[in-house]
Amino acid sequence: MIRCFDVLLSLLGLVVGLPILVLLYIAGLMDTGSPVFRQQRVGRNQRTFTLIKFRTMKKNTEAVASHLADTASVTKWGRFLRRTKLDELPQLWNVFKGEMSLVGPRPCLLSQSELISERQACGVFRARPGITGLAQINGIDMSTPRLLAETDAQMLANLTVKNYFRFIALTVIGKGAGDRVRDSQ
Repeated sequence: MIRCFDVLLSLLGLVVGLPILVLLYIAGLMDTGSPVFRQQRVGRNQRTFTLIKFRTMKKNTEAVASHLADTASVTKWGRFLRRTKLDELPQLWNVFKGEMSLVGPRPCLLSQSELISERQACGVFRARPGITGLAQINGIDMSTPRLLAETDAQMLANLTVKNYFRFIALTVIGKGAGDRVRDSQ
């Protein structure tokens, strides 16, 4: 049932949101010259897939989890995209293709071995990763691997159609702070 909602809502988002996607793409061209960011992430059953986002950091920034990235690497345009969560819109394509869900655990980097171990122990990899979920609306990020994995497992155990739409609605209205980036030193 949730997969049907994923397909319908992601297709609707891609079609209706196309003008917005194009405008964000053009603005990103002016910001970094390379508005789309692709990165290998860990997906369902620990298969890797290519996550697509709008670029929020300077080109050639080291590929690390957001909480390990330096604020100096985030562009002004990127701060706006992160604050509004518009950087996530291209992931609707990942959802449409079946690599992700709108609601699920955020996909981690291949290098995040502690988080991968915690998620394995909690059975989180049985589900598709998502754009948003319980951890995101509560401000829990990848800097606390055990708490994140436990929160993801709790969400998946209680994921109903009602909760699915609740998490989406709370994300759209701005609940949660987005990915935290460490301050420059």
